[in-house]
Amino acid sequence: MSRGRFIAVVTAVILVIAGIAAFFGYDIYKRSEREYKLASHPLGYSEYVEKYAGEYGLDKYVIYAFIKTESGFDPEAVSSTGARGLMQLMEDAFDWVKFRLGDGDDVTYDDMFDPETNIRYGAYMVHYLTEHFGCTDTAAAAYFSGIGEVSGWVEDPAYSADGVHIDNYPSKSAAHYVNKINNALSTYYELYESDKS
Repeated sequence: MSRGRFIAVVTAVILVIAGIAAFFGYDIYKRSEREYKLASHPLGYSEYVEKYAGEYGLDKYVIYAFIKTESGFDPEAVSSTGARGLMQLMEDAFDWVKFRLGDGDDVTYDDMFDPETNIRYGAYMVHYLTEHFGCTDTAAAAYFSGIGEVSGWVEDPAYSADGVHIDNYPSKSAAHYVNKINNALSTYYELYESDKS
């Protein structure tokens, strides 16, 4: 066998081996990526999520996206600003939801560490904001920045062309938060709904 032919055969064999390795390597990568996403985007507290998603007319994956973004499914989470629990409600938001739900004095801010109560209150807040603004993205911005702040944004044509969607966020942190909610929501659909179609 001539030297040129030998080099051609060796090169062909190397290319075949590299192709096989790339194919299986990509498959392994995709499987490990999915396993990572499943671990980081669980369907935790599904009994409560599904209960209050149904009660408040929300997509359950929206609630999961908020929990994932807010606390990473840690029911004992406390933010630097004092927000508590799975959906990270501040005390003033807790008081407002408590009033709206008509709960008595037996429910206290300490109950935000109880998964069911926290999800009930957080889901109600997401429901109210979605109804109020008519858009999940704008509701998420208000969950993060406050209803008064975001009401001002949607009334300003510099930020919202239609008075519903925010086209130009005046707050980078709010824009980042909404993006995180949307990324989490997309991942939930990718993981748990793509197999059903």
